[in-house]
Amino acid sequence: MSVNANSRGPILTLEPLIEAVQDGVRATGWTLSGLQKTTSHQFEGRWAGEATRSAYLFFHDADSDLPVSIDVYLDETTRGLSGNFALVVDLNPLADLGPVDDTLETLARMAGSALLDGYRTPVTLRFRLPDSDHPPGTAETEVRFKVRMPRTAIEAGSGAVSALASASVRAFQSLLVLPDLQALIDPT
Repeated sequence: MSVNANSRGPILTLEPLIEAVQDGVRATGWTLSGLQKTTSHQFEGRWAGEATRSAYLFFHDADSDLPVSIDVYLDETTRGLSGNFALVVDLNPLADLGPVDDTLETLARMAGSALLDGYRTPVTLRFRLPDSDHPPGTAETEVRFKVRMPRTAIEAGSGAVSALASASVRAFQSLLVLPDLQALIDPT
């Protein structure tokens, strides 16, 4: 665990937030696959003259063969820091899922039962065709179960962010063993 993970003051910049998230996710056994930082400067309207910095962190479970990852998005703006954790799971092709509304309802139910109470937990279902001439039923399908990081965690400091990261990953892991999700995961 890094020195910053024990700090008790609020996190004010992106780098200590990145460290706190890494500490929390690594504590659950997941490995950092990649880290990307970006800085944006060109904005119009109310954001004119502002700059934002973002970080994307990608983690994998070296002990699993499942087509899953944990993606973390962190953002630093003049309004402060924000972020979210996402469990990304490759599902069966669209034609093998059944009715989309039933699938999304099942995914939302699973998220509601397994993810952290008291946090915003959006569920995103994505379909992707490799080219416009492919039949819709062959579309690759991905679900993202998210946990939004509240400002209160960031204001509480690195220890709180690390604890939230660990709790989010443990909740994601509990999702991965649910038979309803197992039945939707693409075996290839």
